[in-house]
Amino acid sequence: MEFTITYLLFFWELLRLASPLLLFMLLNIVLLGMISAKLESWQRFDALYWAFVTATTVGYGDIRPLRRGTRILSILIALVGIIFTGLLVALAINAASMALNQVNPMAIEQLKTR
Repeated sequence: MEFTITYLLFFWELLRLASPLLLFMLLNIVLLGMISAKLESWQRFDALYWAFVTATTVGYGDIRPLRRGTRILSILIALVGIIFTGLLVALAINAASMALNQVNPMAIEQLKTR
């Protein structure tokens, strides 16, 4: 339980520090989705749904771009989404490493010797 609480504290602090970058990336996804909505004549909600499904690389295929410009935007949305996801994973791993080192400082050294 001590590790979990320590991990969550580190993770929230790292999220706070990275929040400007994360929010900028989310804003890019939303704006690119809204531009796509205009190009494809989609409703706003449908465009946001499509942008986040594309950014998370789920890609259900129920809504898809038909114009070349929107397809290019979908590539940009996917790239931003991959970077966003990678950043979240990196923050989570860093928080876990910091928490493990604080809870059991010898654990890192023991893992290195194995």
